[in-house]
Formats: sequence, C-alpha cells, structure tokens
Amino acid sequence: MTHRTHVEAELNSQPECWVRAAADAHTHKDLLPGEGERVAVVGCGTSWFMAQSAAELRERSGQGETDAFAASEFPHGRDYDRVLALTRSGTTTEVLRLLDRLRGRTRTIAITGDPHTPVTAAADEVIPLVFADERSVVQTRFATSALTLFRAHLGLHTDAVVADACAALESPLPEGLVDCGQFTFLGRGWTVGLANEAALKMREASLAWTEAYPAMEYRHGPISVTTHGTATWMLGEAPEGLARQVGEAGGRWVAGGLDPLAELVRVQRLAVAVAAARGLDPDRPRHLTRSVILAPATGPDAR
Repeated sequence: MTHRTHVEAELNSQPECWVRAAADAHTHKDLLPGEGERVAVVGCGTSWFMAQSAAELRERSGQGETDAFAASEFPHGRDYDRVLALTRSGTTTEVLRLLDRLRGRTRTIAITGDPHTPVTAAADEVIPLVFADERSVVQTRFATSALTLFRAHLGLHTDAVVADACAALESPLPEGLVDCGQFTFLGRGWTVGLANEAALKMREASLAWTEAYPAMEYRHGPISVTTHGTATWMLGEAPEGLARQVGEAGGRWVAGGLDPLAELVRVQRLAVAVAAARGLDPDRPRHLTRSVILAPATGPDAR
C-alpha cells in the first residue's frame, strides 16, 4: 500500500510496533516501575496524555501510587521512587529541564524514539523505542507503542489488542463522519488520557473543533454543544444512557467497540481523512514542529 503522507505510513505500522513494544517490556522490566514504588510519569503534549493513561493503568492494577504530569507542571515538593519521562524526540525542553532538576535525588528513566539525543545524558537510564520513532510532526505510533510497553509490563496486553488494531486499520470509517463540524471524545479511567489524545490528534492534523472529557462529566455542561453535525466518540465502555442522550440532542454517537487503544488508531485515521477533505497536509500542521525546543530560561525556572 502506498501512503501519501508520513503520518499515514506510521499510523498503519502500529500493529507491528505494538508486538515489538510488548516484547521489549520483558527486556526492560528492571527499568520499568516495580510493585509498590511511588511513581510519576511525565511528558508534553501527546506524551502527557499517554502518561495519564499509563498512570491510571498502573495504579488501578494495584502496583502502587502513580501520578501523571505535564513536565512543566511537575510538583517538586513531592518525593517519588522513580520518574519516567516520555519523549519521542529526546529534545523537548521541559522534559530535559525536569530531568536536570531531578538528577541525584530521584531515579529517572526516559522512554524515547531517539537515544542519540540530549535525553540520554539527562536521564539516569533510557528505554529506546527506535522502531517506533517517526518522521511526522503528528505523533501516532510512538505514543501508542510507549503505552503498549506499559500495558505489557502490567500484564494487560494481549494478542487480541493487536488484532483489534488491524481491524481498526482495515474497517471503513463510519459513513459521513468526516463531514461533522465538531467532535467530542470521551473516556473512563485509563481511557480519559486516550480521549485527550484523540482530540489533540484531530486538532493537530485537521484543525477540527474537538473536545475531550471523562464520560460522566459530559453531561455537566459539554453536552450543550451537541447538535446535528456533531459527533461524540466513546473510547471504552459508555455510561448507561449516554448514547441515547446524545441521539436525543441530535448528535451522532460513535461507540468504541474495539480495544480503546485500537479505537485511537481509528481516530488517527479520521484525523487524516478530515485533513484530506479540508485540503490540509497532516505532515505540515499549522504552528507545530516535531519537538518544542525553547530558548534558555532565566530566573527561577532555569534551575
């Protein structure tokens, strides 16, 4: 199959990447959090949303208290046994600054697509996912492969997840969905992070009006924007009665029947399709670069 963009080629490679990431979980088991450790997972943008999902999965599986933070918002007054940093590029300024501040007092592990970058010197140890690195600005396979690494480490990854990813790539998108003018993505528990990422993917690739919420919070105000020409996509199991309420408001309900991570792959495909319909190039998203590298800081944040 020939793909017109880097992001299309990379999102279509995810089933193979997930198989490799799951195998790497055993290889790197000593670097990934152990049972009972107090852990923080950090990142920026897409990586922050994957951190949210990873933290929720770990804590709910009984492995220990786990928090997720945007790297720029890390609470330095808290103590952790281990901090894991997700950074595809290995050059993101906020992540590097945080790792520098944690040096010598908290064990840090970076998960990156490119180990030949400053993050290798900044972190105590590195887990390289080179096979999942990307040329595109818009992240797809690195993010989902990093989360697959966590799921496999927790014993939550199965071959069925990969099969669902293949189904997500092969099955047609719901007819007419590309024409919707607004998209809301909902999650519960660990899939709230996936919903946040789904909304970001649509904004980045297609400049779409998108929102994301915990599913139970959707009724507390956000449902007011639901009307004809809008779509509400559930990643994971929906709260009882919510699909009916969306339909009564005139909106289109999209049920997530696949594994939630595979549902995210479907959203990635939708983002590319909406971009194409609007005459946009998802490899050149507006105002974005592959890595956010800031000028040297001055003042208290420069520590």
